[in-house]
Amino acid sequence: MLSPSLNSWLIAVALNTILALIAWIAPKKLLTPTGLLHGWLLGVLIWGCLGWQGYAVVMVYFLVGSAVTRIGMAEKEAAGIAEKRSGARGPENVWGSAATAAICALGVGLLPWLNLGTVRGEIVSWLLLGYVASFSTKLADTCASEIGKAYGQRTFLITTLQPVPRGTEGAVSLEGTLAGIVASVAIALLGWGVGLISPLGIGFCVIAALIATNLESVIGATLQTKIAWLSNELVNVINTLIGAIVAIGLAIGVSAFLSN
Repeated sequence: MLSPSLNSWLIAVALNTILALIAWIAPKKLLTPTGLLHGWLLGVLIWGCLGWQGYAVVMVYFLVGSAVTRIGMAEKEAAGIAEKRSGARGPENVWGSAATAAICALGVGLLPWLNLGTVRGEIVSWLLLGYVASFSTKLADTCASEIGKAYGQRTFLITTLQPVPRGTEGAVSLEGTLAGIVASVAIALLGWGVGLISPLGIGFCVIAALIATNLESVIGATLQTKIAWLSNELVNVINTLIGAIVAIGLAIGVSAFLSN
């Protein structure tokens, strides 16, 4: 079981400070100045609570997600469907993508202080699964959206299956869907490889990501265009939360079935 210590937090502060300084002077900006500060806070939290294993997952998500966002950037900007600031992440993007994961990480960090007896280990495993599933879901969403915008030959509104222009809220494409599945598998495999989830958890993450990304498309096609305060960032929080809840629900359901 992961056990946060003072050394973990000291390493977290030092490492993230060094990386923030490198990002600050780098010519290609992946984060805005305020996004960099919030990214630093997130990085410290993740390493402090989950160690290098959890940090590896969030870093791979961030680097791959940032790279995918820049695919076909010129064409997407010309069509008016590119991410704002040429893909540089602000604080709203940081927490829109990672709020669910941060909650799961905090849960793991706080559990040693709670007297939960023998069930603590089981709860930790659920929170770690939720953590990985949230990033599996978010990277699936990012890849599906960006690959669909760049390479989608035919895009359809998920609620009606009517053809719509690329970049339409709630639009899906075969190319984007396949890219999303590959992305969710990659993060889930990484989560298993660093010991955060079990082999069965890989399947839970992939299924959860597929369900959550499609539900997000439904939200985009129905509610997001009608509710002013339902921003992309808030939808991302909902998306990752659904992914985490579905994965944990699958794990609990399968465990209950196998125990009978």
